[in-house]
Amino acid sequence: MKFRPCIDIHNGKVKQIVGGSLTGNGERATENFVSEYDAAYFARFYAADELRGGHIIMLNPVSSPQYRATKEQALQALYEAPGYFQLGGGVTPYNAEEFLDAGASQVIVTSYVFQDGAFNRRHLEKMVSAVGRDRLVLDLSCRKLGDDYYIVTDRWQKFTNVCLNRETLDGLSGSCSEFLVHAVDAEGRRSGPELSLVDLLAEARIPVTYAGGVSSFSDLKDLKERGRGRVDVTIGSALDIFGGDMPYRRVLEECV
Repeated sequence: MKFRPCIDIHNGKVKQIVGGSLTGNGERATENFVSEYDAAYFARFYAADELRGGHIIMLNPVSSPQYRATKEQALQALYEAPGYFQLGGGVTPYNAEEFLDAGASQVIVTSYVFQDGAFNRRHLEKMVSAVGRDRLVLDLSCRKLGDDYYIVTDRWQKFTNVCLNRETLDGLSGSCSEFLVHAVDAEGRRSGPELSLVDLLAEARIPVTYAGGVSSFSDLKDLKERGRGRVDVTIGSALDIFGGDMPYRRVLEECV
């Protein structure tokens, strides 16, 4: 199990927020932590430890007045550590190349492929055609509805009709290189990981990174066991570098 670092950018600042709390035009959110350092600082920080495969997420939609400031931060981070980070947030076939040229190892896509509450195969094919399977990561972040998990879009506010199950994972694995999955209802709440979701993700045929709820080393151990070592992890609000209680250096030692 690898540790995958994250740099979440909102309103031009590196932040940790409560999952699903973005409202309005994506400019308001419940904040757990706002860093005094910019995104480029964190890119250098993680790159110094040779941590590849993390993600930079732009939390403002393209329509937001704050998008330009957020995008500028993201680009600066990519320039600082070319090839280290995936980039997500409003990515389409029409702007993906800009981020790849700036240094993103891959682009992360959700809303363009899962649009208007449904899976759009034509849009997926356009993304694959534009960047190639190896440079595409699908974000399958989800929330529970009844007994099942459903993929959510539009800053995690909108449920799609796509159930996240083994069939979905198998069907999409041929079109991308990795999956990124936030358990939205646990994200930023330090409430523990959603282990039933981790059980499912351990069945994926391609690499997958889980995010959401990890708040202790006991949680980390549970995730490693239930993920059978095949599910990588992102930790945000619980890390000491983001105001939490889990020492960053110890996390690196545990994630081997």
